[in-house]
Amino acid sequence: MISRPWSRHGDESGVGRPSFVAEFGLWDDRQVAAAEQVEVALDEVDLVRVVFCDPHGLARSKTVPAHVFRTVLRNGMDFSAGPFLFDTGHAVAVDFLADSGVGVGELLGAGDFVLVPDPRTFQVLPGTGTRTAWVLGNEYLRDGSPHPLASRDVLRRVCAEYARHDLAPVIGLEVEWYLTRLMGGPPGNAGNGFGLQGPAPAVEAVNPGYQFNLDAYYDSVAEVADPMAAMLMALGLPLRTIEHESGPGQLETTFGPMLALDAADAMLLFRTQVKRFCGRRGFHASFMTLPRLDSFDPSGWHLHQSVTSTKTNVNVFAPDGGAQDTISPEGEAYVEGLLSHAREFCLLSVPTVNGYRRMDPRFTLSPTSVDWRFEDRSAMVRVLSGDSSTHVENRIGEPCANPYLAIAAQLHAGLEGLVAGPPATGAEPPALPGSLREALDAFRASGAAEDLLGTPLKTCLTKLKESEASRFDAWCAAERPAADQVTEWEHREYFGVF
Repeated sequence: MISRPWSRHGDESGVGRPSFVAEFGLWDDRQVAAAEQVEVALDEVDLVRVVFCDPHGLARSKTVPAHVFRTVLRNGMDFSAGPFLFDTGHAVAVDFLADSGVGVGELLGAGDFVLVPDPRTFQVLPGTGTRTAWVLGNEYLRDGSPHPLASRDVLRRVCAEYARHDLAPVIGLEVEWYLTRLMGGPPGNAGNGFGLQGPAPAVEAVNPGYQFNLDAYYDSVAEVADPMAAMLMALGLPLRTIEHESGPGQLETTFGPMLALDAADAMLLFRTQVKRFCGRRGFHASFMTLPRLDSFDPSGWHLHQSVTSTKTNVNVFAPDGGAQDTISPEGEAYVEGLLSHAREFCLLSVPTVNGYRRMDPRFTLSPTSVDWRFEDRSAMVRVLSGDSSTHVENRIGEPCANPYLAIAAQLHAGLEGLVAGPPATGAEPPALPGSLREALDAFRASGAAEDLLGTPLKTCLTKLKESEASRFDAWCAAERPAADQVTEWEHREYFGVF
């Protein structure tokens, strides 16, 4: 057998650093046990997609052969800092050639960070052909400390704060999105570049829409939706319902209650795999709030929330006696926390120019003010009450939001309300931000956002969103579009990638 010079060291290229996980003690006992199971499962896998969530909520990945992943599992994998530097249109928004102003020295020169797989998230993807697995990772600096720009770590910290109060947050996902049929044509590269998005995918609607929950309209998407449901269940996701919403080909997908970090992981996996599944069948799935397509209706992401006592395993929102239209004092305090930070945290639930199209009085079931009511879908926070399943539904979010940041912001605000005690009453509810620019101003001025995210991530997000908003403003100044219509800029920017 000929010894090839690259065979001895090739597996080390870009593969973290030897024993990185053990050196810095990055796994708990559950992860150690899960890693042993992963190593066995790798015998039945060809490729592994190693994934992390960027600030925009998009999955970024590298694909490696299974034998390489055996090393990556405990050494980590080197990743470029590029996803932290680009806005939604891949314009460079954070300077990496000089002082970025973010406070993370490792960004200079776009230096690598280390992504460490979380073995508990390892999934073999369903399907035939090349056997591929997916695993989420946590971002670290080379000294073993959590990366200050890692959004998954924000939610991990918030969950740890709940644990210190003997509490566990529980999340249910209710997501609206669009299924359209791809029409072929060019790939959209014409005119594309850094900060210049080419044409969006050419699509057609799959049905006329505006027959809510009509079985015949669901049947018109069943050739995709039914096998997709089987795929989601094969991934272990707690699928509850798929239904046809209002718009042409608009679907709503709901999932059973999960612990908060599991719910955020599930949201990222769900969106990514739905786009993959539909694209391979000649369809396009988009989680953009309001595409620039005839008669399309806005999509929302409704986040269901409750809190369980880890001492008693009781839902702390449940009222005594089980009366309708009641919630416990703890639950009301949690809601007050959501309301008190709604404007300054809005950017984390509605992070795009397009998302604010939905928050308009024309769309009667979309929130426009900071308020709450029992069983009222027109309120920002709808309380579903009366028994042990009492919970709150925040209806503010857009489906493409970063799940870790959106959920972390809700939980952080709610916990502050719980700790603060009985809610304030009687104040006139303020309006929610009406644009990305307005939300960015509220976020920029927020001390609570800095407490939640840390200075580096808050500064980075501000730069990313300022770049996005400024590019949109410049386009509008040149093109002068109608103020009440979705622009071509938005459709190019969001419809394909989200």
